[in-house]
Order: sequence, then C-alpha cells, then structure tokens
Amino acid sequence: MSEEGTPNPAPESPVSDYVADVAFEDLALSEPVRRGIHDRGYLHPTPVQARAIPRALAGKDLIVRSKTGTGKTAAFGIPMLELLPAAARKPLAIVLCPTRELAMQVAEEIASLGKHKDLQVAAIYGGASMKQQIDALEQGAEIIVGTPGRVYDHIRRRNLDLSHAQMAVLDEADEMLNQGFFEEVTRILEHLPDGRQMMLFSATVPPDIDRLIRRFCKDPEQILISGDDMTVEGIENVIYYTVDAYPKPRNLIYALELEQPENAIVFCNTRDDTSLVTAVLNRNGFDAEVLNGDLPQVERERVMGRIKKGELAFLVATDIAARGIDISDLGHVINYSLPEDPAVYLHRVGRTGRMSKKGVAISLIGGRELVTLTALEKRYGIKFEERKLPTPEEARKQWANKHIAEIKEASKNSVWEAMAPLAEDIQARPDGEQIFAFLLRYFFTHHRMDRAAQARETTEAPREAPREERRPERDRGERGRREDRDRRHDRSERGPKAEREPKAATPAAEAPAEAAPAEAAMAPKPEPKPEPEQADPRGTRLWVNLGQADKLDEAALAEQLAGLAKIERPLIRAAEIRGTHTYLFVDPAGVDALIGVSGQEREGKKVRIERPRPKR
Repeated sequence: MSEEGTPNPAPESPVSDYVADVAFEDLALSEPVRRGIHDRGYLHPTPVQARAIPRALAGKDLIVRSKTGTGKTAAFGIPMLELLPAAARKPLAIVLCPTRELAMQVAEEIASLGKHKDLQVAAIYGGASMKQQIDALEQGAEIIVGTPGRVYDHIRRRNLDLSHAQMAVLDEADEMLNQGFFEEVTRILEHLPDGRQMMLFSATVPPDIDRLIRRFCKDPEQILISGDDMTVEGIENVIYYTVDAYPKPRNLIYALELEQPENAIVFCNTRDDTSLVTAVLNRNGFDAEVLNGDLPQVERERVMGRIKKGELAFLVATDIAARGIDISDLGHVINYSLPEDPAVYLHRVGRTGRMSKKGVAISLIGGRELVTLTALEKRYGIKFEERKLPTPEEARKQWANKHIAEIKEASKNSVWEAMAPLAEDIQARPDGEQIFAFLLRYFFTHHRMDRAAQARETTEAPREAPREERRPERDRGERGRREDRDRRHDRSERGPKAEREPKAATPAAEAPAEAAPAEAAMAPKPEPKPEPEQADPRGTRLWVNLGQADKLDEAALAEQLAGLAKIERPLIRAAEIRGTHTYLFVDPAGVDALIGVSGQEREGKKVRIERPRPKR
C-alpha cells in the first residue's frame, strides 16, 4: 500500500519492507474499519502498520521511523479511526503535516479508510478559503489534518478548540521542523489536554524532535523499521556530467531524449529554476507542470488533480512543494540540480522505487554538485552509473534526426507531391535556406499545438468559455441589447413591417426628423463601423494587464507567458511595456494560446490577455 493511499496489489511473495507476515484480520479491528480497508484494496499490512497499529490501539505514545512509501499514513490513520468515538462532532484528533499537498492527501486517505464510520475529516492549510475551513470546523469535524501555520491561526482566532483532543500525530516531523515550524508545533501541542496520545513519524530524530519527545510524550515506544537515510535499494542511480557547450536546460532535454521516461518528477533547488525548466520542457514537446511555493492554491490543486489522474508526465517541483506527493508507478526522479544537503537526495529518490518496485534516479552533475556527489558515494555508499550526454555535433545530428522523423510521420497522412516542384525552386534560390527555416518553424509550431489540443480533448474537462463570452455584465448587457435589435431587424425583413425600414442604411444620428416615434424606435440602430486597424509588421497585437508598475522585464515576461501558453518563445516577437499594461506583438500561430492564459496568476496577480478593442 502506498503511503498516501493508492491501492497496490500485494506481491506474491512477501517483501520485508512492504508486506508483513500478518493479515489485517489479525489486528483486532472493528467491522467498519475493516470494510474501509477492504474498499481501499489493501490485502496485507506493511511492517510499519503491523507493528504500529497494535501499540497505538493500546494507547501507547510512539516514535516511528520508516522510509518513504511504506504505508505510514494508514499506520496512524487506522488506529485513529478505531479509537475515536463516532459522531462526537468536536475535534478529537489533530494531524500536523509539513506541506499542503501532504495534508490534503492524508485527509483524503483517512476519510476514505473511515467512510463506514461516522467521523468527519477536515483539511486545514494555508492558501485555501478560510471561510470553508471555518464551516468545516463548525460542522464538527472529529479529525483535523493541517499545516502548523494555518492550524495555529484557527486556534488563535478561536475557531479550533483542542481541549477534548485524544490523539495528536506529527507526520514527517523532521521535515516540518526543518521548515521552521518548531514554535507553531509547540504552541499547538500546548493546547492539547493531559493524557492525550502522541505519535511522531519521522525519518530522523534531530535535537528539536528530541526536545518535543521529552516535553510532550510519555514513555514513548520506538519503532524502527528503516530510515530514509539508510538505503536506496531498488533504485538505479544514474549521473550525466553537464556539457558546458550548451545551456543546462538543453542538457536536461538531451538526457530525457536518451532516457525516454514515461513520467518523472524533476527536482530543482529554486523556484526560478522550476519556472525555467517547465517552460523549456513544454517548448520541446514534453507535457510538464510546475509546482512551487509561488503557485496559487487553486493551481496547486489543479496540478495535483492531474497527477492523481495520471494525466501529467512531468512534474517540476522544489523539495518543499513535492514533499509527500505520491505518483503511482513513478518510473524516474530527475535531479536538475543536486541538493546541497546529501540527505535530501534520499528523500527525492524515495519518490520512485516505492513498494518494492524499481525506479531510476537521474542527476545532472556540474560545478559545486560534485561535493554532494562525493558525500553520497562516501557517506551512503551509493554507486552511480555514469552515462554520457551527446557532444554538440552528436546533439545536432540527434536533434535533426528527431525532427526529420516527426516530419515523415506527419507526411504519411498528407498529399504533398504537388509541392515538390516549388520545393526545388526554393532550394535553388539564394535565400532558400531562410525560407525553409521559416517553413520548418511554422510546421513544428502548428503541429505541436495540434497534438496538444488533441491531448487536451481526451483528458481535460471542457475549457472555460472564450474570452469574449466572459466580459463584465455591463458589456454582456450591451451586447445582448444589440443582439435583440439584430433579431428584430431579421424579423422585420419577413413581413409588412419591412416597408417601414428606410431604403438606405442611415446612422441613428442622421435619421430623418419627421420619422414617427414608433417607427424610429423600431428601426435598427446600426453601430458605426470600427476603423480597420493598420497591420503591424511585428505581428498581432495583444493587450496584457501587466506594466511597469509590476516591475516587468521584457525577456522574463515573454519567457513566462510562453511557458504558461505552452508555445515557442520566438512566437512572442516584441513587447511594449507601458505604465499599467503591455502590448505584445505575436505571431498569429500563438495568439489563441496566449489569450487562453487569461485567468492564470503571475506573482499573485491574475493575468488578462486580450485583443485591444478597435478604435471607433
């Protein structure tokens, strides 16, 4: 069973870290809890569950160390569901997690396991609606799962009362304290009554964890299954030394083309790197989404939804954002940069090779990363297989072969022979190379956009209404009145009333003064035609609600918008940054994709992109 609850069939032969030699029926669980376990598809407990559940049911405080992917969530979730009384409608248990994503997943897992018992679970985390969380608390959730900052905020506002709590769990306790949550965790635990049960799940026991144990636990039992920092069994560790002849993102693209993973988490050390890598992957035809601390909660949940549905091939994330994320059958973890702390490498690669399955960890190595690499080899005894990236000459040949194959595949369903004479003529011209380069760029841009659109049609819900259908109510009302007039005009042409219409179209301002009031009211009032906008040689002009006040950098803005729209960066040909807005000049091939970006956020501000309204 995966930690976050994705059912996996038990192997035919037990594997020491993943399948215990007992059954759930041997753990003295009630019928509602057993039904929830059965519905999740779990056949056998893992060792950490087999050892922790009986001790937790006996009311013991626990300190549990077990490596990633061994079923820790159910190890504390099952006894929690078993021990808490149903329908109490007040907080009886608190689970603290280091990240929003882990909190959501733990809440979903516990709720699923306990669906046959009348217990409510509330997820409390930052970035989400405070009102919805208050409503969930007022409805009487018995189990609260959340991040320390938001949980303490609710306590401080007196929305959350833990005076009746019977259990408290710190999940990924070492990571939580590494992120600076020691004070919040301490303050939350101080609101718990004496005699409550404590369980800490942690890969390591640093000094801060030891202080919490001494202060809040009573004679805790330690359960040591394995530590994340002890082994990377079942994982193939591969390194590529970066080639300085081309940029680092290009190194990543060549490594992916050599390895051809079906899916992967790409780990970056900084948020800026996650945005850059995601944009580069999308421009090169890889389906990638970013997950970092800058992403609004709505977007984070959308990305997590794609992950859970198996719709996303590449997740580009920082360590904090990806903590606790479980992707079923994740084949690869890719380190765009090695972490400065070697122990973090073990947490990263633990995302793959879960539940006794095989996995591959690929790392790009260069510069200061050699220090981390040496520590991993000496301290943890990890053996890395070195593979080589192509030289610039090999890379160019590989790049050409890939694109030629793509063209040949597309040409199978096309009739192109009639263009062969034109191709010969172009080839003979002095500027033939330039013309062919433009045609190739045009082909690949549209070909990949078509493929992306086809993929969205098969995997996504219907898209939001086009921009012109989502204008403010005032605009829609005006348009509605115009449409009503148009319909009346259509009806007037089908009967005697047509005789009342003027023989020539006359603007309302020039209507004859002697016209009867009723006839004047009935006559359509055509709007003045907009003056045609002069074509700009730089491309189609788009208006963006970002300007100098947003501290824009032209190159960075173009890079970010191209990444959000999943188009080639050169399609954004120029940008004129004004005080409160910017005009983009875009190749027609990228216009619709950029307008589709409207509604997404950039640095906390919703982006609006639309065609400028024509002058009247």
